[in-house]
Amino acid sequence: MLEPKRKTADLSGKRVLVVEDDPSIAIGLRINLESEGYVVDLAEDGETGLELARTVDPDLIILDLMLPKRNGLEVLHDLRAEGRTMPIIILSAKAGEMDKVAGLELGAEDYVAKPFSLAELLARVRAALRRGHAAPPPSPRKGIAFGEVEVDVAARNVKRAGEPVEMTAREFDVLVCLVSERGRVLSREDIFRRVWGPKHHGTPRTVDNFIQQLRAKLEADPQEPVYIQTVRGVGYRFDG
Repeated sequence: MLEPKRKTADLSGKRVLVVEDDPSIAIGLRINLESEGYVVDLAEDGETGLELARTVDPDLIILDLMLPKRNGLEVLHDLRAEGRTMPIIILSAKAGEMDKVAGLELGAEDYVAKPFSLAELLARVRAALRRGHAAPPPSPRKGIAFGEVEVDVAARNVKRAGEPVEMTAREFDVLVCLVSERGRVLSREDIFRRVWGPKHHGTPRTVDNFIQQLRAKLEADPQEPVYIQTVRGVGYRFDG
């Protein structure tokens, strides 16, 4: 991390909560944020971060996703559900598009992937603090429902007719990818890139296999699907 060259005088005294379980990153952020004139609180797990957010009422939160005790998406969901509108910047090594989509949908201000540029992160912090607290957002969509199926994005679980559906992390990501673009046709390449990322290699058959698994778990008749539709020659579309 590089030391910032100057303080941000107009934002001096703003309180920033850093929820990060890697001590080297957390301490490095505190040193650099304090040199910018901010008051900094640290939390090393999700439960502590949530409690600190409630008690110190920070002006901004930098929130890791992969945290002990309570993950970042759960912390984000709970804060927004409580009506807390401070900007929250997600900082995470999970750079997959579905994690970003889930975070932004739950009300995150921004998303920065590790490894990150300190200068860029500080610029995003300044911009978010200048914008200040947003107007209270609509209640975050804890769940997405279609037919007998309920999808809890924050908790990453699925129920059908009230009963839990066993689902792998990758199956869940494919489902969220489709649902987040409901009514829009996604090619197999689109789905693969969004879920697996641009550096992974696979074939269209990989996506087809996951679609079959999702239909078997969520459709009343997997051979005549109602929600996960095949668009021949193109890809798949979620109707629901």
